[in-house]
Amino acid sequence: MAPQFTEIWVYLATSPLLGLTVTLLAYQGAWWLYRRTGFHPLANPVLLAVAILVGLLVLTGTPYRTYFDGAQFVHFLLGPATVALAIPLYAQVKRLKAMLLPVIAALLAGSLTAIVSAMAVAKLFGASLPTMLSLAPKSVTTPIAMGVSEGIGGIPSLTAVLVIITGILGAVGARYLFDAMRLRDPAIRGFAIGVASHGIGTARAFQVSEQAGAFAALAMGLNGLLTALLLPALLPWLAL
Repeated sequence: MAPQFTEIWVYLATSPLLGLTVTLLAYQGAWWLYRRTGFHPLANPVLLAVAILVGLLVLTGTPYRTYFDGAQFVHFLLGPATVALAIPLYAQVKRLKAMLLPVIAALLAGSLTAIVSAMAVAKLFGASLPTMLSLAPKSVTTPIAMGVSEGIGGIPSLTAVLVIITGILGAVGARYLFDAMRLRDPAIRGFAIGVASHGIGTARAFQVSEQAGAFAALAMGLNGLLTALLLPALLPWLAL
């Protein structure tokens, strides 16, 4: 049975639609489990789908490039999906104007904390300079983080992995941290998770409420821009 399965998989792997089909099926299965658990944060569908796909690629010995040739359509849709986040944000314009100064202060504090803490922890554990540089933009959405990492001498592929891990950890654990800190305002919770956990955290925020999702989307976009500007400027001091 195993040799037959392998032969079938090798045949199917030549189709560019396989990566897309497997990705959609993995996420659909993960979403089903997520719903069955009552939307428990620990059953995050992104985490489960990634685990399923990694296990499948390892089990079948499929190179990542072969998989991505088919799955890249999902990657392409990240752009339009990110732009579409402006729609719920527009509905929160009045609240945003009333919170403009706190939002700016929180953005600066969050962005700087994410950069400095990441590099400080990496340096404390004896990480190499390229690893430290790869870790610095971990709280920024993947396309921006990889571009920033490459521009400052990091390893883009490592940055992508670290970004995904950061997003999943934020989506899974932020709820418990906010509850422990007694933060109830959905705008504050959303903005915080958007700064710290980019797109994956933003997706989780939208599952909680539209207001939380809108502020998370705002934070994700602004933090990406600010990090791209701040990190190269701060690098001479941070890399000492």
